[in-house]
Amino acid sequence: MLDYSSDAATLPVDPLSRVLQDLRITDNSYGRCTLKRPWGIEFPVQPQARFHFVVSGDCWLRAPKRGWMELQPGDVVLLPHGTGHALADKAGARMKIIDDMPLDPLGDRVFEMRAGGRGAETVLVCCSVGFDQPAMHPMLELMPPMLLVKGGGRDPLLPSLLDAMAEEVTSRRVGAATVMTRLADVVITRMIRAWVESRAEDTKGWLAAIRDPQIGRALAAIHQQPGERWSVETLADVARTSRSVFAERFASIVGTTPARYLHRWRMFLASSWLKNERMTVSEAANRLGYDSEAAFSRAFKRFAGVPPSTLRGQRSATSAEAAL
Repeated sequence: MLDYSSDAATLPVDPLSRVLQDLRITDNSYGRCTLKRPWGIEFPVQPQARFHFVVSGDCWLRAPKRGWMELQPGDVVLLPHGTGHALADKAGARMKIIDDMPLDPLGDRVFEMRAGGRGAETVLVCCSVGFDQPAMHPMLELMPPMLLVKGGGRDPLLPSLLDAMAEEVTSRRVGAATVMTRLADVVITRMIRAWVESRAEDTKGWLAAIRDPQIGRALAAIHQQPGERWSVETLADVARTSRSVFAERFASIVGTTPARYLHRWRMFLASSWLKNERMTVSEAANRLGYDSEAAFSRAFKRFAGVPPSTLRGQRSATSAEAAL
């Protein structure tokens, strides 16, 4: 167990990095799209996030609540909630739904699409990515329907990462899907970090809390060690402030009490472990610091409306997932 109260060398200097460790990508697929004018693709709403990168040529994006906007080579778009949108050679083009378009597999979860007419060519890298359930914490809930970075933005590394993705998706080398997953992890994390940094004016809510020198340390500790027997006193020690100051400041910035935040985070984790990893109820209870399986089951049912055994091993939507 890490000692948060010892010397400065052991302290989480960057709380956001601690939380971003939970941002794990699953259920991913990647494709190279070679499109010749005229063309238009409709992307319906889906549970997974969408990610588009313009390799060459240009195109138009019909963005949620923003209408049509032109994209140039080097531009990258992330739709973290899988919001419906469209890509086309021009604004208002005739559309085909992505699910009805032919895809040629290049390997495991990697495909190629060739569509359109005989006009000018645009090449895109298009990805669908899911986030492992623990990452569904307030940061993702707060994100807008779309993040757009023009030409790599202010991140000097992003263009190189995107170029590597473009090369990997067409190389047909062994392990391409694995490399693409790692690259997508880094690209998406850097995009989210840039978005967090752009919200420096926020003074309330989760983003303000994770940037706060005191509350951010406590949030990072909760995310890293959810099974610890955290109390207001121990979290105040992590934050290096008094109990009363910590409790008041936490509630003021985050909008809930430390105990409720901790409970909600534990239920998020339990949901993922039971559904995706088929962890036993007993093991989940032990990892989350409950004294007994019965105590954990009661807490889970109060929060989700069903016992944890109902969720275990299921991959379809349930009332428990809806509550979580």
